[in-house]
Amino acid sequence: MFQEVFDKLRTLQEILSAKYDLEKEIQEIPKALATKTEVVARLKKSYIEKNEQYEATKQRIKNLREKMLEAEQNREKLESQMDLIKTQREYEALDKEIRDAADKELQFRRDLQKEEKVLEEMLHALEREESLIKEQEEELRQEQEKIRSEIEKRQEQLKTLELQEKEIIPGLDPEMLFKFERIIRSKSGLGIVPLKRGVCSGCHMILPMQFVNEVRSGKSILFCPYCSRILFYEEEGEEPYLVEAVAEPIFDIDDLDMEEEVEEEPEEEEELEEEEELEEEVEEEEELEEEELLEEEEEEIEETEEEDV
Repeated sequence: MFQEVFDKLRTLQEILSAKYDLEKEIQEIPKALATKTEVVARLKKSYIEKNEQYEATKQRIKNLREKMLEAEQNREKLESQMDLIKTQREYEALDKEIRDAADKELQFRRDLQKEEKVLEEMLHALEREESLIKEQEEELRQEQEKIRSEIEKRQEQLKTLELQEKEIIPGLDPEMLFKFERIIRSKSGLGIVPLKRGVCSGCHMILPMQFVNEVRSGKSILFCPYCSRILFYEEEGEEPYLVEAVAEPIFDIDDLDMEEEVEEEPEEEEELEEEEELEEEVEEEEELEEEELLEEEEEEIEETEEEDV
């Protein structure tokens, strides 16, 4: 019974891992467009700002032309009054007004030429940016098409995996299945792992001997107390296998040679000895650490007493 459950869980693990990876890719793929979209948005914003500056420059040019024309007309009007001058003082005063009007006209003309040059440069810049925006928008459109195609492809793969999932989950305990799915999501796609030499291969924690024996018996579904993954027993140095808990032995005792029975017992004893040795090594390391801590504390106390003296 449990052999079938373990087999289903391992198959389901592969399906769910692939499924969750695809779901993550479907969510992540559109993010690749974020940079390109942001670039296009910045270009458009810059284009709008420069176009506003371009329009403002055009308005300044219009105003300068009007002022220059007004200054030119004023100068011509003053010049036409020269024939009416009778005294030297009037001549000098009118001449000064004419020169001032001419200077003002000249300054307006220079400012106008300067602004027209700026306007021409701004126009070229706007044309370049407009061309760049069109180019970037076309690239963005192509990327969107490519991404849409990739997402559709992954969605088809996802549907296939979901069908496979539906074929496997019947017969599995809903509560265990819910926990198993959560574990796979949070534990890098691993929800069921082998237990080797008393150590969970998922979190690499040493487990109590009694718990190890319960896992080895294969009579129930057990979760690692540290990482919550489902555990199954795996012999060291062999291909992974699962122990099936059945009411009756798989082989009849009469069919087994006495020699095989004798060989199995030493193997079990060796495994138990190895597990006990591991526990003893861990205990010895802990004792050594405690002794080192005690020695350090004693040294600190002695140093403190010497300083007080």
